[in-house]
Amino acid sequence: MKNIDNIIFDLGNVILNIDYQNTIDAFEKIGVQDASSFYSKSSQLNIFNQLETGRISKQNFILEIQKFAPKASSSQIINAWNAILEDLPNERLEILKDIKDKFSIFLLSNTNTIHIEKIIDKLGKKKYAEFYNLFDKVYYSHEVKLRKPNADIFKLVIKENCLSIKNTLFIDDSIQHIESAKKIGLKTYHLDGNETLESIFPDIIQ
Repeated sequence: MKNIDNIIFDLGNVILNIDYQNTIDAFEKIGVQDASSFYSKSSQLNIFNQLETGRISKQNFILEIQKFAPKASSSQIINAWNAILEDLPNERLEILKDIKDKFSIFLLSNTNTIHIEKIIDKLGKKKYAEFYNLFDKVYYSHEVKLRKPNADIFKLVIKENCLSIKNTLFIDDSIQHIESAKKIGLKTYHLDGNETLESIFPDIIQ
């Protein structure tokens, strides 16, 4: 792709490895019936949307999940929810450092306080700070009260940073987010399940 000045990165399965099935399996183990219809990559109950837009607290989230798993403890629910989170490979940090030398880079993630707390715990405060500070600005859905695929969250990033839409690339692994970004004119790259950040850079920006 030519004429790229800015890159907006998704977090999960673009930079940080995640596995939805881990959380689906964990929810079922604590008593949630048919957890794949309850929560998945393509769809989820509104309770998760509320958590990811900062509209309910951690405690209220736990209480809502207990309606589906009455015998589950708070810690079991949190552990099941966090089971999705895997690792952040060091080579991806190195790639981001190289990209940052040539482009303005931003992080745009549908996430929540529970996951961010766990990511900090898994990475350690030092590595998390190193990661966070690589970006010109970080946008977490629960902090800005918006989540993808709502086009307003893309418009927020564009407006706050005075970015040219035609010179901005958005990379995400969820097709519904890619389609929304395309509609407002962003250049996009859908990172499918067979690709990693390491496998597409630097080719896609040459």
